[in-house]
Amino acid sequence: MIDKRKAKLNMKVQWTKFIIVLALYLLFLFWVKSWLGLIVVPFIYDAYISKKINWQWWKDAEGPVKFVMSWVDAIVFALVAVYFINLFFFQNYVIPSSSLEKSLLRGDYLFVSKLSYGPRIPQTPLTMPLTQHTLPIFNTKSYIEWPHWDYRRVKGLGHVELNDIVVFNYPAGDSVMMADKYQAQDYYQTSYMYGMESMGNAEPDSLSPQQKWDFYQQVLAVGGQIVKDNPGEFGVLSSRPTDRRENYVKRCVGLPGQTLQIKEKIVYLDGKPNKEPDNVQYTYFVKFKQTLPEALMVDLGITYEDVNNVCVRGYVVPMTHRAATELAKRTDIVEYVEMVTDEDNMDQGKTYPVSANTGWTRDNYGPVWIPAKGKSLKLTLDNIAVYDRPIRVYEGNQLEVKDGKIFINGKETNEYTFKMDYYWMMGDNRHNSLDSRYWGFVPEDHVVGKPIFIWLSINPENLGSKYRWNRLFNMVDNIK
Repeated sequence: MIDKRKAKLNMKVQWTKFIIVLALYLLFLFWVKSWLGLIVVPFIYDAYISKKINWQWWKDAEGPVKFVMSWVDAIVFALVAVYFINLFFFQNYVIPSSSLEKSLLRGDYLFVSKLSYGPRIPQTPLTMPLTQHTLPIFNTKSYIEWPHWDYRRVKGLGHVELNDIVVFNYPAGDSVMMADKYQAQDYYQTSYMYGMESMGNAEPDSLSPQQKWDFYQQVLAVGGQIVKDNPGEFGVLSSRPTDRRENYVKRCVGLPGQTLQIKEKIVYLDGKPNKEPDNVQYTYFVKFKQTLPEALMVDLGITYEDVNNVCVRGYVVPMTHRAATELAKRTDIVEYVEMVTDEDNMDQGKTYPVSANTGWTRDNYGPVWIPAKGKSLKLTLDNIAVYDRPIRVYEGNQLEVKDGKIFINGKETNEYTFKMDYYWMMGDNRHNSLDSRYWGFVPEDHVVGKPIFIWLSINPENLGSKYRWNRLFNMVDNIK
């Protein structure tokens, strides 16, 4: 009698667990709008109620089988849980470079929310958890490219707003040179550089718009062929799907539908200046009389990485306005502190688009209209190079320019309506950031999430304390 009562009570408990799990699972399916997941419901029912399948058969085994399978079960459960959480809710991200200094620092570990802008349904769902694109040790792809699903984003808590710090997939990372020393480099910038070198480094000035288009297409084709023909130098040329490209973090300084222009380093949106970040940095020439004291470096936020670049005019040092002003006062330490300008030719490469001679620089760029979903743009031979990549690569169209005319998917046209929103991303370390000025727009399908707070900060240099305790749990939204 007692056993029957226990069995009945146990069944009630199992039914309660099943109903709770089923309700949560159905709510999840409703949220992601993927009813294909209903095929899992019979298995959930069996696990709690019918128990026709012996899911934990190994518990009845003996010796090493039970020991090994208990570890396998725990590891598989942990990996699935991590995969699910990282995919739909949050993930960790570490700042690898100085492009956002001094707002975010190298060694800052960020808690990145996928819910803020809405998580993406994975385009390559079969991947090893805790990897982005490469398996460590084996140095092979950590994902399988089939199945490959179209871009779709689940409804989130909001949208990307102006001056948000955003994590996104690197747009120019669709093509990657696999040699170690080239993996972090832009394939298109590299193709341009080698193509121009092969063709005599002569930028066309007196050519017609059609001839200029043809010239730069040839430059990129020649440079790209040089890369492909030299795998010993560059490595094999590999392609990566959108969600497997490197994760970048920058500040959104331009929203869909806005016209952006940079004039004398200041970003203007629709003709109005956008607020510069509080800790925006620019690069300065500094002539030192003596070694910079460590205590002063800590006070001014200058790192050893910042003072390792030497040129004819002294050291090239990225600094905030406050640091530059305070350092200039120390005439016992420096002879001069002068900001680097366009005339100093200290740029980081050709500005976007590489397939045109715009004359734009990192400090004086544009104007350029940022594409918005559902908005149409008049296309001309003067602006087609700017919008070639969004139309052809990000939105999957065939684009050609022949006899002074533009053809999209084989049809002559002078207008295009965009299918996605786009954003303009820049680093706060304005002279030391490879950003939209060099590789263009960030499509909405590349947006990963929003950093919420810094949960750990480790100083990668032996300068001051190893751990930056004052940065722990700082909210990223407060970094303006």
